Amino acid sequence: MSGKGRAGGPKADLASVLRFATELCAWVATPWALAGWSVAAAVAGVVLLIGLPTVFATPGDKAQVMVPVPGAVTIALVLLQLAAAVAASWAAWPLWAAAAVTVLAAACLVTERPRWRRLLAAG
Repeated sequence: MSGKGRAGGPKADLASVLRFATELCAWVATPWALAGWSVAAAVAGVVLLIGLPTVFATPGDKAQVMVPVPGAVTIALVLLQLAAAVAASWAAWPLWAAAAVTVLAAACLVTERPRWRRLLAAG
């Protein structure tokens, strides 16, 4: 993230807010969709969705990076979150909720473009 917010914390721009909202949908909808098939798969799905972006990050995109990766990997992880949010919401939730998540993910795709250009240029 670029810049700082009021209390010295990270600046919350529209792209980061939409990305986080979509991630939350993925974290809730994925285990919900998988639980009927396998509780272990539901747990593994949410652990992967939260764990992969926590461990792997592009230097300069996060304050702390455990395992540095190129920008394309960070973009792929965001796309994974978006795909999981959309697919799982359609599998587990009512039509109106899945449609809302789909619109949210589409908005996220649009607002993420400047960040993705920056991530690809850094590599």
